[in-house]
Amino acid sequence: MEIPLSRRTAQIKPFLAMELMERANVLQAQGRDVIYLCLGEPDFPTPAAVVAAAATALAENATSYTHSLGLLELREQICRHYLQVYGVDIVPEQVMVSAGTSPLLLLLFSVLLEEGDELIFSDPGYACYPSFVRFAGGVPVAVQTAAKNGFQPRVDEVRSVLSERSRGLLINSPSNPAGSTLSPRDLAELAELPIPIISDEIYHGLTYAGEEQSILQHTQEAFVLGGFSKAYAMTGWRLGYLIAPLAVMRRLQILHQNFMICANHFVQRAGIVALRDCQAEVAAMRAVYNQRRIKLIQGLRRLDFGVHFEPQGAFYVLADARHIDGDSQRLALDILEQTGVAVTPGVDFGAGAEGFLRFSYTRPQEDLDQALERIALYLKRRGCLPA
Repeated sequence: MEIPLSRRTAQIKPFLAMELMERANVLQAQGRDVIYLCLGEPDFPTPAAVVAAAATALAENATSYTHSLGLLELREQICRHYLQVYGVDIVPEQVMVSAGTSPLLLLLFSVLLEEGDELIFSDPGYACYPSFVRFAGGVPVAVQTAAKNGFQPRVDEVRSVLSERSRGLLINSPSNPAGSTLSPRDLAELAELPIPIISDEIYHGLTYAGEEQSILQHTQEAFVLGGFSKAYAMTGWRLGYLIAPLAVMRRLQILHQNFMICANHFVQRAGIVALRDCQAEVAAMRAVYNQRRIKLIQGLRRLDFGVHFEPQGAFYVLADARHIDGDSQRLALDILEQTGVAVTPGVDFGAGAEGFLRFSYTRPQEDLDQALERIALYLKRRGCLPA
């Protein structure tokens, strides 16, 4: 019997970063020594205080449902964090906690978009953004950005694609895949656009240069996505939050009640401790990432990769490899097969990054050094470097 499948799911493309990782897993199972530079997966352990808080919560049977918006104490702590770090005054009723930011993106787009409505985002940008938009019935509209601007959108570029069906602009600062940031001036100009701003701030806490700003410092009508996965090394804990205007929260809450119910109780308890007590651990991790960032940029440039701008945040370097092969997926797969180094093809992030490779520096420095040595030998064999 042939089972009919929905057209809605057929339009979702594979996530190439995961495809590369899964192929690397196969090679590793065959006995190959693999260095994973393809995912944004922190190599640091979750801070001990967070682990202890979760253990205490479990011992106290914090395994029940919570309020669908999340524990009030956690939402209050998020509000204090935004006040202390950004000087932004929000209330707990504006905050919804869920199992990471991915379900929150899906719920948010379901609220904002009717069939055929448009959501604007940067190309290149996080690979899954267009999938969320399409699944919610919307149309992803890409803004072609420039490498000299760190692939961040400028207000005139956004205005050029605005239409009567535009329902929002999605920004990401610090960004994936480029690690670039939007300046306060850029944020202020974007906040003046006649559409809502959706700001993915998941990499906040991992900025190495300049002042880290939230879109909420420029408009209270924005939507902000944040979480614990990156800065607190809590990817597997699945804990994120959405800050939204009060007028929209009830609609979002009803969807969350229906589809997610709530985030894990004991994980929320751990999140309180992360925000309240673990800023020193975040600073220590950030300092190590910064050292790796500097050395990786130097190493890639020695191998003639084009690093057209230096990332100011997150933990990625987007390197131009078009002089080696204009097909980034083919190149990334060949590097993996020949060297055991897994990197992400730029095309995963949009047509604007085709021919680029994304290197993640979420591995120890010795792994990064070994990866560069292997790639150097690979390039010499291909005649792209002097023997």
